[in-house]
Amino acid sequence: MIIDVKVPMLSESVSEGTLLEWKKKVGEAVARDEILIDIETDKVVLEVPSPQAGVLVEIIAQNGETVAAEQVLARIDTAATASAEAAPAAAPAPEAAPAAAQTNAAMPAAAKLAAETGVDVNALQGSGRDGRVLKEDVQNAAAKPAAAPAAASAPVPAGARPEQRVPMSRLRARVAERLLASQQENAILTTFNEVNMKPIMDLRAKYKEKFEKEHGTKLGFMSFFVKAAVAALKKYPVVNASVDGNDIVYHGYFDIGIAIGSPRGLVVPILRDADQMSIADIEQAIVDYAKKAKDGKIALEDLTGGTFSITNGGTFGSMMSTPIINPPQSAILGMHATKERAVVENGQVVVRPMMYLALSYDHRIIDGREAVLTLVAIKDALEDPARLLLDL
Repeated sequence: MIIDVKVPMLSESVSEGTLLEWKKKVGEAVARDEILIDIETDKVVLEVPSPQAGVLVEIIAQNGETVAAEQVLARIDTAATASAEAAPAAAPAPEAAPAAAQTNAAMPAAAKLAAETGVDVNALQGSGRDGRVLKEDVQNAAAKPAAAPAAASAPVPAGARPEQRVPMSRLRARVAERLLASQQENAILTTFNEVNMKPIMDLRAKYKEKFEKEHGTKLGFMSFFVKAAVAALKKYPVVNASVDGNDIVYHGYFDIGIAIGSPRGLVVPILRDADQMSIADIEQAIVDYAKKAKDGKIALEDLTGGTFSITNGGTFGSMMSTPIINPPQSAILGMHATKERAVVENGQVVVRPMMYLALSYDHRIIDGREAVLTLVAIKDALEDPARLLLDL
């Protein structure tokens, strides 16, 4: 029986993807659930498994093509057996043969860009699965002037103003589109405050070893911010709401997005029902998401939805920023670097580890009062963690 291999259903926010590289040739046997090809979308890389065991008898969509949900990619004959003569017929064109060694390590899009920019993919450390070189790896290498071999043999003349044009990846283009739309469609305003991190730092230092032994994961700071944010959102539900036309949608749940850097760019996986998660659950979920993002295995379901987001520019040394709202959410919390500063406590100047906090919000539905009080509630919870236990 002949069955179709189709593009999986995509989320509402993802309309199409790009085929990366077929892992099987026409005439080769495939097992049920064996991965046949990867599809790069503007959010994640999807794996397309074989729906049944059989023989791949036809490839309809080729490497590098743009495809949509439910589009037929290939056909499998479940009654056939692999033919030894079939593999040569599916071999690449003669002119592609010399590049075979390279394409084993580089995705087609990466190999194409490498040829255009003069980057040697064999000299790159790939960030994709099994060390494969992705287009982003080539873009990063091309962006480093010192990495261009031609520079040594052909020095840039004095006074020259070299430029290099590199196409955006799908993810980068989508991020740019969404952030621009956010600024154009939302009335974004940012309010600031600062938090004394000493209580949280002391609590973490006291219990981090016991916590790791008990729960098998390290105790970080993000879980405290998630808990503090949820406590504040419960007090001021409009900050957890979203705009739908002329309606305000109040969410009776707390799905918190956590911004995580990945080799492909920024992704924001969701902690669903964060109010029902323990500190250990939150820390483990963040570790799992970070690993999946690094390995390129973040799923569309991981990135779908969200009622509020948290981003931590402090990991890169940022002291202050105005984060941009992630639509359709109406607010986002920005964390920053913790630095020792002189502050006044009870009339005395003391040194404390301080962090600036920023809350960007959509002024169409959130007034300054609610925004400021939300940020103050987050600050108060962090400076007195017992509030989180007593629900104060």
